[in-house]
Amino acid sequence: MLKQIKGLHHVTSLASSASANNRFFTDTLGLRRVKKTVNFDAPDVYHLYYGDEVGTPGTVMTYFPFPDAAPGKPGVGEVGTTAFAVPVGSLPAWAERLSGAGVHELERTASFGEERLEFDGPDGERLALVETADQRTPWTGSGLSEDMAIRGFHSASMRLRDEGGTAELLRFMGYEEQERQGNTRRLVVPGGNAANVIDLETLPAAGRADQGAGSVHHIAFSVENREKQLEVRQALLDTGYQVTPVIDRDYFWAIYFRTPGGILFEVATNEPGFDRDEDVAHLGEALRLPSQHEHLRARLGELLEPIEG
Repeated sequence: MLKQIKGLHHVTSLASSASANNRFFTDTLGLRRVKKTVNFDAPDVYHLYYGDEVGTPGTVMTYFPFPDAAPGKPGVGEVGTTAFAVPVGSLPAWAERLSGAGVHELERTASFGEERLEFDGPDGERLALVETADQRTPWTGSGLSEDMAIRGFHSASMRLRDEGGTAELLRFMGYEEQERQGNTRRLVVPGGNAANVIDLETLPAAGRADQGAGSVHHIAFSVENREKQLEVRQALLDTGYQVTPVIDRDYFWAIYFRTPGGILFEVATNEPGFDRDEDVAHLGEALRLPSQHEHLRARLGELLEPIEG
């Protein structure tokens, strides 16, 4: 069993409008845009990162906004709900805030003894706020008070037709089963970061998901550095997984592989961080381009949708 993985690093989803996505995550949810860059493989598409003040691993939600992308079709073989941690007692205020912002499908629930507020993002992606005694320092620069602001990820759920193979993989990655509730199994990384919970939801009769706007593209797990990442990569290769070479994503190094349930996993390093090319006070303000796409700056300035703020 691996010991290098500490929990979530980031979650990357697809969107249909960069400006609408940016407004929702910065204005409505109060996160900080910590990086405005482009998709390395499709530089005419933004890659937007939202998180705490510095984009600490375990806080960062990222998006590829493909203009006018068709909506995804929910189903098995994907991440279902991405959940954020908020202070205990803050859900009534969040419900009022989200309702006032026109957010759809608000639902107050409880799961594994925790109070939750579930809702749809701008492209129908399922999100949740979970009340916890999370001690991480939140970003309050968007105007939300500290007794309400998001701390980072709480968990992510995965919809699967058969949980067996994915559960075995997660156990190999250092997760341990904590509890079962109905058709959902909860796994945690003991001693991990505060974003160390994965829920596996078994839906044997559900159809396969089709990716589109609102779908999670991949989910990334955190390791401290490149040395730990190479140890994880070799262990996955030895177990029979097809793992990519290490890829430099400017703000972290990444490896990718597909799970038995069809979900794309990434293992990302905590280094070098989002302040490697911007001062912390100005993170996410300017368009940053990877060196291989810098020659496209003028053209991309014409193609990319303007984003306020």
